[in-house]
Amino acid sequence: MTGVPASAAGGSGAKPVRGGKLGSAAVNQASLWNIANLLTMLRLVLVPGFVMLLLHNGGYDPVWRSFAWAAFAVAMITDLFDGHLARTYNLVTDFGKIADPIADKAIMGAALICLSYLGDLPWWVTGVILFREIGITLMRFWVIRHAVIPASRGGKMKTLAQGTAVGMYVLALTGPLATLRFWVMAVAVVLTVVTGLDYVRQAVVLRRKGLAAEKAAGAKAASGAAGATAGSTGTVGSGASEGAAGSGGAGASEVSGATEGADPVSGATGGRGSAEAER
Repeated sequence: MTGVPASAAGGSGAKPVRGGKLGSAAVNQASLWNIANLLTMLRLVLVPGFVMLLLHNGGYDPVWRSFAWAAFAVAMITDLFDGHLARTYNLVTDFGKIADPIADKAIMGAALICLSYLGDLPWWVTGVILFREIGITLMRFWVIRHAVIPASRGGKMKTLAQGTAVGMYVLALTGPLATLRFWVMAVAVVLTVVTGLDYVRQAVVLRRKGLAAEKAAGAKAASGAAGATAGSTGTVGSGASEGAAGSGGAGASEVSGATEGADPVSGATGGRGSAEAER
């Protein structure tokens, strides 16, 4: 042991003392600023910048919309990498669990609302997508104490379709590409609804299983407590019975001894009376 603090010895590269434990505050502080969380923070910062670029100069300038598309593309790419890095290198933190879905919904919601505001995208499309995304996020928090709803293949396809379609709408496309983006958005809406219903089904099943497991664990704990109480009561009752039996035996012995001791006395008394009668 050198007595040098970890921060002065090179940060996370220092080896912990054998048999010692790092404080939870130090671990959480060190793990907060990992690469996955930094990418999530970058995505959050890109949201207001993306909105300003998209709405700049009335929102119809092709050059500024190209800049907005670049910001949106960076946000989508970081969304792909931060989760992968967090799972691969064990960089999952409580901050990441909360901030990552918020950042995803923030950039997508901002793009949809801006596009509908500019008249490029129908409001009902924005409403359907946002209702699904916000609802599923709340549902994940609803069942998180029981289990985590895993990302399905359909959900990943939905995310890819949404990102591609919104990116195409952000760009000032015309002609066949404008028609193509309509069909890409249609596929994204269908996947949004279908995967949303599947997530609802998974959430209900997982919550039921979690509640059943908690109920069974509670019943088992109550049964164990009742058994322990019964065993303790039985031990005390047995000791009391043994004590009573011992007391009863001692009493009987004393009575028996008293009776046996009275026989000689009564015999001697009887003998003396008969002798006096004979005299």
